[in-house]
Formats: sequence, C-alpha cells, structure tokens
Amino acid sequence: MVVRPRGSSYVVPAAGAVDRTATVARHRVQLNALDPRSPLQVGNGEFACAVDPTGLQTFPEAYPVAGGGSLLGTMAQWAWHSIPPLRSFALAETTRAYPTASGPVEYVDLGSDSHDDAGQTEAESWLRGNPHKLQLATIGLWTGDAAPLDVAALTVIEQQLDLWTGVIESRFVLGGLRYQATTAAHHERDAVGYKVVGPPGSPVGVRLRFPYGSEAWADASDWSKPDAHTTVVERVTAGWSVVRRLDGACYTVLVHAEGLELLCLGAHDLVFAGEGEAEVVVEFVAGAATPGAVEKDAPAARPGLTAAAVVAASARAWASFWSSGACVDLAGSTDERFPELERRIVLSQYLTAVNCAGSLPPAETGLLLNSWRGKFHLEMHLFHAAHFAAWGRPQLLARSLGWYHDVRDTARATAARQGYAGARWPKQVGPDGREAPSSIGPFLAWQQPHLIYLAEMLYRAHPSDEVLERYADLVHDTAEFMTSYAVNDAHGFHLGPPIVPAQESYYATRATARDPTFELAYWSWALSVAAGWWRRRGRTAPPRWSAVADGMARPLIKDRRYAALATPPYLVRDDHPSLLAAYGLVPATGVIEPEVMARTFADVMTDWDWASTWGWDYPVAAMTAARLTRRSGAAGAPGATNVPGAAGVPGAVDALLLDRPKNAYLANGHNRQTDKLPAYLPGNGALLLAVALMTGGWDGSGAAPGFGPGWSVAHEGLIRLP
Repeated sequence: MVVRPRGSSYVVPAAGAVDRTATVARHRVQLNALDPRSPLQVGNGEFACAVDPTGLQTFPEAYPVAGGGSLLGTMAQWAWHSIPPLRSFALAETTRAYPTASGPVEYVDLGSDSHDDAGQTEAESWLRGNPHKLQLATIGLWTGDAAPLDVAALTVIEQQLDLWTGVIESRFVLGGLRYQATTAAHHERDAVGYKVVGPPGSPVGVRLRFPYGSEAWADASDWSKPDAHTTVVERVTAGWSVVRRLDGACYTVLVHAEGLELLCLGAHDLVFAGEGEAEVVVEFVAGAATPGAVEKDAPAARPGLTAAAVVAASARAWASFWSSGACVDLAGSTDERFPELERRIVLSQYLTAVNCAGSLPPAETGLLLNSWRGKFHLEMHLFHAAHFAAWGRPQLLARSLGWYHDVRDTARATAARQGYAGARWPKQVGPDGREAPSSIGPFLAWQQPHLIYLAEMLYRAHPSDEVLERYADLVHDTAEFMTSYAVNDAHGFHLGPPIVPAQESYYATRATARDPTFELAYWSWALSVAAGWWRRRGRTAPPRWSAVADGMARPLIKDRRYAALATPPYLVRDDHPSLLAAYGLVPATGVIEPEVMARTFADVMTDWDWASTWGWDYPVAAMTAARLTRRSGAAGAPGATNVPGAAGVPGAVDALLLDRPKNAYLANGHNRQTDKLPAYLPGNGALLLAVALMTGGWDGSGAAPGFGPGWSVAHEGLIRLP
C-alpha cells in the first residue's frame, strides 16, 4: 500500500469550467399532477418533511405504502419510540450457538429461521419492532370544513421544487377555489415553514394531527390508540407550545403563528386558522418534558420564526451547499442519455443531503417513511454517506460517523461475548446500537470494513492529523475484530462459518458458508488501510493486521469465473451480484485477478435475475466496469476493454443506466424498488459514489475513466477514490 505523506491532497483537478447554477437549475422538479409515488421533500439531514401538491400533507392517504402508512413523513433523527413490552425482553432470549473453528459462538438469531415477521416469539417480535421512528405530526391544509378534504376536488396543480433554494412553491385549485403555498425547512432548526394564501376573506389554516407510534414494518403512525398518548397545548410568547408524550418518548412542537386562532378539533387534532392567508412555522424540539421546560430551554434561546425567515435560511444554506463541494456537468455530451444521468446526479445530491446527512446513519428510506420500522442498516451506511466525502462535503459524513463512538462499548461487548477482539458493528439497529434478531443481519460481515472505508474517505477529503486522531480508536477496534474473526489454515485466512455474504441469498446455509469473494477482497484492502493509518500517525500497526491483509484466502474460481463463495451452492443468480464489488467498490488487491473478474463481470451482466436486484447493484457494477477499463460510449455501443474475456459487454455508464425496474428514478429523484420499498436511498448514494469514481477516478487512474465517446464531463471538487 502507498501511504501518502501528511497534508497531501486527494482533490481531483477540474476537467472544465462548470456553471453550477445552470447545472442545478436544469433539474428543478416540476409536477402538474398528484403523483402518488413521488412526493417532494424539504429538510436538512436531521429533519425532513414530505408534501403533496398543496405544499403540506393534506392528503396522506393518496400516498400509500404497501402494508400501511404514507410516504408523507415528518421525521427527525432523534424521534424514536418504544411500545412498553408486556414483560422485559432480553436479547439473550434470541441467541443461538453456531459452531466455528474456535468453538461455539452465540449469535442473535430467529428461531423460526425466517427473515420475515412470520412465526416469531414475543421477544423476537418486540425486539425487532422497537425502538421505531415516529411520525412527529401530519401537517395539512385546513379550509374551514369540518369534514375531511376530498382529494378528488384537487385540480389545476402547478408545483415546483427549486433545488438551489430548497423551497417548494405550490399552486392549485381545491373545491373550485385557488390557493398557493410556499414551503421550506430551516437549515439549522427542526422546523418547517408554510405560507398559505387562499381566496380573500375565506378561512385558511394549517392543521396538525398527532398519531401514536407503530411497530409496523413501514407505517410510522398508529391512529387507533388516541388514549395511549397525550397532547398538551399552552400559549407561549412565540405562539403555542404543544407537548407530546408517548410512553417514554417526549417532544415539544413550537407553533410560530402570530395572528392566528387555535382551534382544537380533537385531543390530538389542532388547527391554526386565519382569514385569507396563514403563515405558520412548525418547529420540533426533542426531549422537553413540560411546556415550562420548553419555554425555558427553547424560546428563550430560539427567537420566534416566520415563514419568510425559514425560506431565507433555506435559500442561504442550499446556495452554500451547491456552491461548495463537487459538481459534475454533462451538458456538452452527445450521448442521448446524458440528461437523465445528470438529473439523477443532481437530485441524488439533494435527497441524500435531506435524508442521509444527520447525526445517525439513516434508514434506507431516510426521513420519508419508515422501512424496517425506521431502523438503520449499517451495511448500507457506506452507500448512504461515503459519497459526501467523495463530493467534497466530508462534514456531512462526519455528522453520522460520530455515532460509532457512542455505541463503541456495545460493539466491543458483542465481540467479547463471541470471543473476538475489538468491536463488532451490528447490522439492523436503532440509536442504542442494539442488534435486532434476524436470520441474516447478525451474520453479515461486510459492514465491518465500512468504518475503515468511511474514515479513509474523510482523510482523503481532509488529510490531517485531526482526522487521524479522531477516528483512530474506531479504525483500531474495527481492525482488531477483523483480524481475530479471520481463521488461519494452510491456505490462508478465511471468513466464516457462520457467515452471510452481502448477497443474502445464502442465508439458509449460514452455518456452513465460507469465504465470500467480495468480503475476502474487502477484508484484505481494509486491513491494509488500517495499517497505513498507523504509519501516517508515526506508529507501528499490530503485525497481525498486515499478516491477515496479505494472507487472505483466494476466492473460489469455477469455470474460469469467480464463485460467490467457497461452499455450496457456490453461486446463485439472484439478489445482489455483490461478488463484482471485489474489484469495483474495492480497488485492486492481491486477492482478485482482473482477468478472472472480467469474465465474471461479463457472465453476470449477461445472465442474472435483474428483477431480484437492488438499487445499489447497478452503481457497483458500473464501478467494476470502470476499473476493468470498460468505457461506455454512445448508447447501444459499449466501449472497448483491454481486459480479456469481456468483448461486447456493457461499459460503466451502460451498467449505471441499465433499464430495469429496480434502477428507476422517479420524478422526485427517489430510487423506487417496490410498493413496499417506494424509496431506496442506498441507490442514490451508490450512484453518486460510482459517478465520483467514473469521473474523478481512483489512485493511479486517468481522467474520467468511466466515460468514453459521446461524453463530455466537466467537473470540479471531486476527491479521488482509493
């Protein structure tokens, strides 16, 4: 491994002047109808709110999610809830011993050997369902009618999201009357501002409804238990304080609404009403227990907000966002696909900043709706956030990376309980870092090197002693676990059993599975980087780190191509083709032979069940194509390669834009997967990481290594990838 001297820069020189305002403006989102799959969002990474064509959440039922719930989320990273259990459930109730080379090891598991909710015990069900993220409020338009508004009466829709300002302007006709609304989120406060204008003299207002928390897979709202929570309203200087209590969870809603009247339509149903227009700011404050505490802790230090002030704060913050960091402009291209690729690039930057740049790793659906009850999956954190550093915005990655310090003791306890050194990072968790019972999650290993990859990207974006020291303990504990987890024999260091690869199709064979191809390469690279961190700090890394890095077992080769793992069934052709990541996401190592990977890539691209894949699989395939020097040319004419065995196979852009249902990007920019998973932010983040690699390159690559004839790629501010 080459260790760069301290203070060196990884910033890729610009390949041409970029007009950032023009690049972003080309992709402002404009809607002229209610699209039930594609609501717009405003937010700041820590808090977000989705809206329908009214600019509010007037018709949540028009945005359904399979299994219940709505896409119109109002969520914050800090807003979690647990339903009181019938008794105290311990994680130890769900453990099961698996044989390993060093003896039995206890894993958190599902006794039913199922990866869905069927057949679970009470303990398994509660531990999987709690904690869950809360729907803080559903915030809708009120027009004076006691009856619910009818979505069929909504017509003549004109809605626009200005990406440069983060402001949504909505014009619409409702019940034959014209309205307009301006919506924006504050950049530094968990607040959303609305200015709604209706017919002169007519009643108009903003309606807040508050649900109970839900253990459902996707639905963050339970409207059937009004007696299980409380809503207490009090007049304060800045407007109203609304204190919400749900069992052990508590938060306060500050409603800044000067000149409006409060109407209580129910115990958890409030309207702030005016005549002709209503200007309301709804601000959420975590953890305040009483109205008095809120008034002491929040309004005194937080002056009252106006909608105009929120709009101005949003405009300043988003202009700063787009003006800093990296930009990629494809406008000079002749390839007919360039507008769509550029649209995906721009909207993915906006959506990941809104949903994935908070103090916790995000859920796969971010702050739009719950998925897996709002829990976050650490194997996806790399795709959610590594691109922030690659695009010159490392501070957005650093926000969530600090959470690993918070749960380090828990991860160390997991490793110690299993007989390993260091820290074993979990998979499916809430803020406390407690693993959720699963027949897949606790057996995954590919999230372990992520911490090293993410820390390395922060260093590349800001090479300094400060970064090295801040994350050295996390890199150390990660490397210590990885070395102790690897099992040595005459053929090298092995991974598993038990293990579930990133391609989760093999979960039923986890007790015997060994040596997945991607994980072997990732292990070797990450431990080499960890040793390099110690040398950067002027220290000597534990010799075993390099011994394992250099001595990893080689992946199984069958028919001159890589298998997915070294044990039966060796390779199945569904779910993630993650073996490609061994020479795509992961740079060249001694573990992978490029010629074999070229044949493997060709085989996967021509024979795979793409309907079963996920959104990040396409960017990973594009990264592999780029490293194999497969430059995509004009549409339908894949570029040449200098690696044997891949003639006629798609190049990097072809893979990135492969026309498959799981690779669709909606009008709002979200990467939709299914009715049950209507947004998938790992797809957006992985796309940005792949574009950074294809454009800015990696250590030792040339310029724009993923693009060929027909592509003009102007860029600036990218950070070179490993």
